[in-house]
Amino acid sequence: MTPEWKTTPSGKLRGKALGLPFEGISGPFNAITDVAGVSVGYLTLISGDGPLKQSHGPVRTGVTAILPRPRDQIDKPLFAGFFSLNGNGELSGTHYIEETGKFALPITITNTHSCGIARDATIRWAVEYLAERYHDDFALPVAAETYDGFLNDINGFHVTADHVIAAIDAAHGGAIEEGSVGGGTGMKCFGFKAGSGTASRMVNYAGETFTVGVFVQANFGTRRHLTVLGKNIGADPDLPQMHEATRDTELSSIIAIIATDAPLLPHQLKRLARRATFGIGKTGGMATHGSGDLFLAFSTANRDFSPGAVRTARFVPDEDIDPFFEAVVQATEESILNAMIANETMIGRDGNLVPALPHAAVKTAFGLGD
Repeated sequence: MTPEWKTTPSGKLRGKALGLPFEGISGPFNAITDVAGVSVGYLTLISGDGPLKQSHGPVRTGVTAILPRPRDQIDKPLFAGFFSLNGNGELSGTHYIEETGKFALPITITNTHSCGIARDATIRWAVEYLAERYHDDFALPVAAETYDGFLNDINGFHVTADHVIAAIDAAHGGAIEEGSVGGGTGMKCFGFKAGSGTASRMVNYAGETFTVGVFVQANFGTRRHLTVLGKNIGADPDLPQMHEATRDTELSSIIAIIATDAPLLPHQLKRLARRATFGIGKTGGMATHGSGDLFLAFSTANRDFSPGAVRTARFVPDEDIDPFFEAVVQATEESILNAMIANETMIGRDGNLVPALPHAAVKTAFGLGD
């Protein structure tokens, strides 16, 4: 039986199934869910074909929900840090994270024009699920977006509050699907079909083993820059090209969510989030003017944030943080490639076509054969 970290639950091949020689040691599922207590849920919307009829479709979109704690602890804050490599995008809640170094509640990721409803629906979910906690209090949840208007009727506003709540309710641990699912449904990367991707790395430090998990919604990059583990394959003229019935504006972005069970403080998590930059750069991304490259890192390690007393927090000294930086870089790079490899060609609005990244071309670049 193929190990779960080589395929998605539906059987789609991931990067390691092609034999790609990734660095580092992955967790059991090679996913953000390898961090204990973290779960991921999707709601995918695919319907209609042919010419765009605003509000009617075609629809190629969805919602991703990442729960940083188990449901019965979801209102408990976590230390967090945020970094914007290029700010042509949205990730809500960042002012509060910058101010206090913490956040709570599910993280949602969707398309650009549904980010607000994802945020608001998360609050509605919290009010209903945690009625006593949010009876007379505020919530500033994290909601993020990337643009899927090349394939999707983005101005049709097809994502509803019920869809967001369904994604949150669907969240689970273990192996998770990748590719054209959830918020990543209508996304593309380096001119190939992309979307949702994940990976993890294990870090041994001071006699303990910690996990760093990354989840990306990848929607960026120019074809000629695509690089797989140091080999530029995007410049190959024989690779399939996108078919554009309408002009592709190349609006490009990536959201990266980094989870760890290592005890890190907010300023350290901001440093961790910043290192996603290098994983993206290794694939050929360069944060173009129109790109929203927004990264959030959080730690599940410290748990007692209640007021009324002096609290104690564990942390890794800054001088020892380099292995965690390396884990972020490795897992971000692999997450992006998994989002492309575990995918299929998609045709969306107006007949716009985004081809799948050919597995054979990737294997040939590394001399892996059939």
